[in-house]
Amino acid sequence: MSEIGQDLIDLLGKADFDAAEIRRRYAAERDIRLRPEGNSQYIATEAEFSHYADDPYAERLPRDPLHDHVTVAIVGGGYGGVLAGLHLSRVGIKDVRIVEKGGDFGGVWYWNRYPGLRCDTEAYVYMAESESIDFVASEKYARGAEIRESIHKIARNAGLYDKACLQTEVTGMQWDEQEGLWRVRTDRGDDFTAQFVLLANGLLAKPKLPGIPGMEKYRGHTFHTSRWDYDYTGGGPTEVMNGLRGKKVGVVGTAATGVQLIPHVAETAEHLYVFQRTPAAVDVRANRPTDPEWAASLKPGWQQERVENFERTVAGLECAEDMVSDRFSAVGRLFNGSVPWAQRELNRTLSPEEIAFMSETLDNQMMERIRHRVDEVVQDPATAEALKPWHRRMCKRPLFSDDYLPTFNRPNVTLVDTKGLGIDRLTEKGPVVAGSEYEVDCLIFATGYETGQGFDRRAGFSVSGRDGLDLNDYWKGGMLSFQGSFVRNFPNCLFVFWGNTPISFAHTFILNEQGKHLAYVVSEALKRGARVIEPSAEAVDAHVAQVRAASSSQVAFWKECTPSYFNSEGNPEEAQNLFQNVHPDPAPIFFNKLAAWRENGRLEGLELS
Repeated sequence: MSEIGQDLIDLLGKADFDAAEIRRRYAAERDIRLRPEGNSQYIATEAEFSHYADDPYAERLPRDPLHDHVTVAIVGGGYGGVLAGLHLSRVGIKDVRIVEKGGDFGGVWYWNRYPGLRCDTEAYVYMAESESIDFVASEKYARGAEIRESIHKIARNAGLYDKACLQTEVTGMQWDEQEGLWRVRTDRGDDFTAQFVLLANGLLAKPKLPGIPGMEKYRGHTFHTSRWDYDYTGGGPTEVMNGLRGKKVGVVGTAATGVQLIPHVAETAEHLYVFQRTPAAVDVRANRPTDPEWAASLKPGWQQERVENFERTVAGLECAEDMVSDRFSAVGRLFNGSVPWAQRELNRTLSPEEIAFMSETLDNQMMERIRHRVDEVVQDPATAEALKPWHRRMCKRPLFSDDYLPTFNRPNVTLVDTKGLGIDRLTEKGPVVAGSEYEVDCLIFATGYETGQGFDRRAGFSVSGRDGLDLNDYWKGGMLSFQGSFVRNFPNCLFVFWGNTPISFAHTFILNEQGKHLAYVVSEALKRGARVIEPSAEAVDAHVAQVRAASSSQVAFWKECTPSYFNSEGNPEEAQNLFQNVHPDPAPIFFNKLAAWRENGRLEGLELS
């Protein structure tokens, strides 16, 4: 076994923590939370629970079914679908139809309207195409409404409303081999054809509920945060929720959504009970308004430069400066960039043992600082101890807030720590935890989305390719693609951000780059008179081999993590786990390779017929 070099120890600095004790604590906290049912512990928003997924923001408008043909049909009107539509329009393809179940474009930014909603990634990086639509965010971390507005502006500028099917859900897609077309059916009676289909229906599309015994017994009001009920709470995303005055409210969930909304609910509720299974690792946000002078000084190309700088910085690639320089970019450097950084500083290659040592040391330094911050902010020692997260930084989604921890100093807020076990059951009056019943007027489920399930379940429809092959069956052992977008036996079917691509802390970067790439391929196919495009078996095998080699090396890390959607609730070997299907290249390197692939013009790896 290689020894850890003293130069590396000196570079990382003196450790004021016991790494072995931290590992022991992490393992103990993980083991408490492991549940044999994995993802099955959650309830789908279907059947008697389907009302949790209803649209509270728009009245369903009648229309006649469509029986026509389009060049490109895009499933999903979030960032991925809208950006793909934009880039198709830029290469002259206007015959595009987006099918979106929401009442407008936006995807998660349409559905999520809960109080306190913001993006955790800097808005100047995250809000794609800001420069092209002349839209600079009003704050460093934009509110959800502002992000939604910018998506709508992109869609208007690209003419995507003209043929859109809003308030419409796809119910099935089938490849017609004889005609060389896709047949698309919807819940509106539509039955139309498309030469190409782009699946941009996203990873965070289907809300989930906790599988608490007695869900049907509770007699109070309930809703899921992705369908916020302002009719009940009053107010709005930036307004006081007067409807909660005099009410006892329970929030179930303390992850990304809970951390943002809990301070706002606490402002007006008579009493707020926060039901916690796993403490959130909450770092400083330090939001601030956009400086008008800075915004006025921006030169053409400013956003692309900033996005590329962010992506290169968090990947550990050399940059003259860190333009964003916030706590999120620090997490990125920890996760992706620590090895290149250390090797440059030391001017030598690190051994595998040194890489593991450095990764753990830097992670411990960051998490210890986050735990110390809890003690500094939260006044009650017992509450502070219960709020401390015990897991590696990237075991769960990094969170940021300046308001969450101070909320637990309010006299009308009670943290109900379930010590990793969750709520025991629900009665007519409310949740029961460790034998104590908490009577509440309203329960708000901040419990996220289904992410570790097969394609059919997440999408809500099946895709039938050549010879009736079902996509869900084809991917049972994990996603199989070329470049993360093209799938063998599913001709002319293009995928946006389902896997086999890198992960980014600004996933709109990936969506925008994929939109450019897919628009190029479709336009080239049309120019060359090709009716059908499909990846070769060899191209798929080569791409998937890169993905599988990298994912296998990460399984040990994810097995040591506390359960979350990152590791399929403690089952990282599951084929549908997101991180089992990630390409190992840093995002800038991956998309630079795709740009070079486009530049050579040979469409290598694709078969055109």
